[in-house]
Amino acid sequence: MTRLAVIGTGRIGGEVAFLAGALGIARDQVLLDADGPLLDAQVRDLQHTSRDLTVSTDPADIRDADICVYTAGISRTPMVKTRADLLGVNLTIAEACLPHARRFGGLWVTVANPVDVLNYYFTRKGGLDRHRCIGFGGQLDSARFTLALRKEGIRVEGTVLGEHGEHQVPIFSRLPVEVKIPERERILGSLRTASMEVIRGKGATVFGPADHIAALLQFLTAGSTSPVPCSCVLEGEYGIRGCSLGVPAFLGREGVREIQEWTLDPWEKDQMERAGGFLRPICRSFDG
Repeated sequence: MTRLAVIGTGRIGGEVAFLAGALGIARDQVLLDADGPLLDAQVRDLQHTSRDLTVSTDPADIRDADICVYTAGISRTPMVKTRADLLGVNLTIAEACLPHARRFGGLWVTVANPVDVLNYYFTRKGGLDRHRCIGFGGQLDSARFTLALRKEGIRVEGTVLGEHGEHQVPIFSRLPVEVKIPERERILGSLRTASMEVIRGKGATVFGPADHIAALLQFLTAGSTSPVPCSCVLEGEYGIRGCSLGVPAFLGREGVREIQEWTLDPWEKDQMERAGGFLRPICRSFDG
């Protein structure tokens, strides 16, 4: 049986806990949140379902979990221009959670933004092995890219690599049709604002992230038969090191089993280098 820990049980964390139980991914759970009344309410709400769930709120139980989903932090609002702007406040919260990472021996899934930076942070400051520390975001971006392609009459599954943010890299070269540079830039612009359309309407993105996080948990427990776009700490893959960045990876119970290095066209390669160039200076401060 898989034991799941969720640090941060707000909108997304609570929904992930529910989906993990409802889908049978993990019915033995450990939940933690700095907001005691919220945590108590989430636990009671889970217990009121028809699912046979065992839920602990003892922080010491996190270290024995198989997977820990880290969602603690402040979410984007219409006033927050980019995910990177959340670094200051969310890094303080991540620092307070480092003891949990340092005692943890399972797979760590970083969800809080800026996810690529925080994923790198937990490997450097939390002592997590890079293969056991996976950042979420690429699946969600890829789903939004797929929707954008459908509007263009291209009915295939899209993949987005790079940063989960302004420097995301939609992969056009693997599509069955050619997409010119101006159209690429236009689609990329729409992807950068896709989440804000939801945030303005309901205050936060919930269903999309939670659904794809649940799928990610299934990949980590059962293994993926095809590469999953997720943030991994790079040590030379794609010519990039010193940061965590979205790449296609095969996943399983050991975490990142293999990072695939796709051949990118010049536009995509340039976008990936820009993403790395943006993230490396931020991540460098954690290397000391």
